Formats: sequence, structure tokens, C-alpha cells
Amino acid sequence: MTNRKMFFAMLWGAVFRRRSRAMMAVIASLVGAATLFCLASVCVAVPQQMNEEMRAYGANLIVTPASATGKSQGIDTATVRNVTALIGAGHSVKSAAYRYESVRINSAPYTIAGVDVKAVRALNRHWNVTGDWPGSGNVMVGRDVADALGVKVGSRVTIGYRAADASASASSSASAKSDSDESTETAESSAQGTQSTQTTQGEQTTQATENGRVSSDIMDNNGTEFRIAGIVDTGGNEDSIIYATTVDVSKLAGHERGADVVEYSVNAMGDELNAIVNRINKNTNTAVTAQTVTKITSSDTRIITMLQTLFWIVSLVVLVLTLVGVGTTISSIVSQRRNEIGLRKALGADSRAIGVEFYVESGIYGLIGGLLGTAIGYVLARVLCSTVFGRALGLNWLLCVGSLLLSVAIAVIASIPPVRRATRIDPAIVLREE
Repeated sequence: MTNRKMFFAMLWGAVFRRRSRAMMAVIASLVGAATLFCLASVCVAVPQQMNEEMRAYGANLIVTPASATGKSQGIDTATVRNVTALIGAGHSVKSAAYRYESVRINSAPYTIAGVDVKAVRALNRHWNVTGDWPGSGNVMVGRDVADALGVKVGSRVTIGYRAADASASASSSASAKSDSDESTETAESSAQGTQSTQTTQGEQTTQATENGRVSSDIMDNNGTEFRIAGIVDTGGNEDSIIYATTVDVSKLAGHERGADVVEYSVNAMGDELNAIVNRINKNTNTAVTAQTVTKITSSDTRIITMLQTLFWIVSLVVLVLTLVGVGTTISSIVSQRRNEIGLRKALGADSRAIGVEFYVESGIYGLIGGLLGTAIGYVLARVLCSTVFGRALGLNWLLCVGSLLLSVAIAVIASIPPVRRATRIDPAIVLREE
């Protein structure tokens, strides 16, 4: 019998004739591989899954006109399509455009937003709406507006549009937008900043004097009557805005123009999202300015970082426990075969050959345990993702290969101390004990 055949014969006997010890080593590797693969799969899937979940809470990127002329005319439909195509290259994206106008209800200034109801509804699934969304002749008001006006669903309000308010809005939008860029919170915060500036500067414009008296235009309650279809309550800036269809806002203002703000919910985060923003801002053909919504993106990053850190800490602990478990099992196996090792060395066996046999044996335990553990870990990860995120988890073949290699490596590394001790056995002492 050749040395190679003898090697495999002894290896076969070591693995299958000592089934109880071999089973313990396989189970130790199996538990470690299953736990590590499950945690790694979830850790890899968490950023994507969490990013998709966070997209239900609004936009993470907003686009506004770059120039003063663009701010007065808004972002036209063609530009919106071009920017959407630029953002959507390689990413799933949802968008909603908002046209803001200053209006008056009972002589008090408010901001009305003309929207595509279907797009806004799909983008802001977290909005708590009592009643219905806007429709033709129907508006949806924020909770703060409803409380200030003392209205409820089904009430009717007269909304007036004043050209003087619009001119004040145009003159003050640049400074208001600058303040909004610094906060970079939401599209509605931009509108709210514009509204507050309109309140101060618009009052000065509309309150023109006639013979030393304030003009009665501010007391003019004429306008278009709308029915309040619903009330939106988000706890944010949306509560101070009136929402209507884009068509109704155009009729109310007497002219059509582009959007003041376009919100995007992009399936990207961190550096990837910042790269999209930089690409838009460097594209001079779009004539728009993009910025991230800091409140959303920072929450995404913070939550995902915390979860990933927790997963990796647990994985490190499991890795150490697996090393200890496999090392203890291999040490027990080597101790039981102490006499065999001494006899083989007495017969002229090389310490290196004995060590290689034990390393290969440990690698086989790790391979079998890794195969079974990876399969079990995938099932656990799939159940976990389905339960927590409500989504199926695909099989990551690269992670599977990594799990198998890591299981074999852990088993071999864990066997190094006991195998080194075994190869230093003095055959004379062992045979004397016999």
C-alpha cells in the first residue's frame, strides 16, 4: 500500500470509526457556521432592507430651481423628467412635485401647495390623513391650519389669491430658500420659510396706503370656494400647509408654471446618495440645485450603523466561542489517540505527517459542519428577514463560499495547539505506560 493510500485509509478510520467524537466536532462547527452565516446574511441585507423601509417616511433628496428666474418660473416638466432619469440611473426612485403659492383665508396669509395627489400619496405613506386626499374643488389642510380656521372635514373655505402676494413671494423666495438650504430638512420646510417671509414682506407690500390709510385690499375676502376633503396630521411642517391639485392651484392663480420643489425618495444612502447630489449639481443643463434631506439620511445612517455594529460584535463573540468549542473537541480527540501517535512515531512516522493528518481531519469536520451550518443559517436568516422586514432573502453564493472557507479555517486553526502538543509526544514514555 502506498503512502497516499495509507494516509486516506487512516483518515477514513479516524473520521468514521470514532463517530461520537467526530459528531461533536461537526456539531461545534455547525453551530458556529449557522450563527455566523445568519448574522452575516442579515447584516449584509440590513442596509438595503432598512433603506427601503425608511423610504416610506418621505423623501431623502429634494431639487429646487438654481437661478432667480427659475425660482419665479419653477421647474418645468421636461426638466423634472431629465432629473428623474439622472437620479433613477441604477436606482429605484419615487418623486413628487410641489408648486407653492401664497393665498389668503379670512384675510390671513397661508401657503397652498399644488400637487399630483397620486405621486404625493405614494411618496408620503406615513402621513396620517383624516378624510380624503385633495380632488377637483376639494383641498386637504394641515392640522395647524384646521385648528386656526376652526374647520373640519366637510367644511367650506374661501381661498383668495392676490397678485401682490405673489410678487412678494417672488422677491423674497431667494432669501427664504437660502435659509432652507442650511437646514436641509424637508421640502415643506422650504415652503414654510418662504411663507414666513411672505407674511412679513407681503404685508408691507399689500398694505399700501391711500390718503394715509391702509388699503382695504387686505380685508378683501373674495376668492374661490373649496370643500375641505381631509386633514393631514404629521407633526411636521406639513401641518401648516393647504394641499390642492395642481390644476386647482393653476386656476386659482390664473396661470400655470413649474414646480418650486421636487421631492425624491431614492433607494440609495450615504456616499452613494451624495454622489447623486453632486452629479445633479455639476450638470449645468438641468438648472436645478439638489440637496439631501439631512433629517432622513442621518437617521438612516445612524440606525443602520448601530445595527451593523451590534451584528458584528455578536458575530465576533460567536467566532471566539466556535474556536473554543472546536479546539476543545479536537483536543479531546487527540488525547484519546495519544497512544496511537506514540506508536506511530516509534515506528518511524514523521511528526509533520501526523500533524497534516490531524489538520486534514479537522478540516473535514469543519467542511461538513460548514455545509450543514450554512444551510441552517440561510433558513434562519430567511425566516428572520421575512418576519422583521416582510421580504424574502435571496441566497448570497459568495457569502456561502465564505462561510464554508471560514468553517474549515476555524476548525484547522482551533486544532493547531492540540496537534502541536501531540507531535511532541515522546514515544518511549507512551510505550512505557502501555
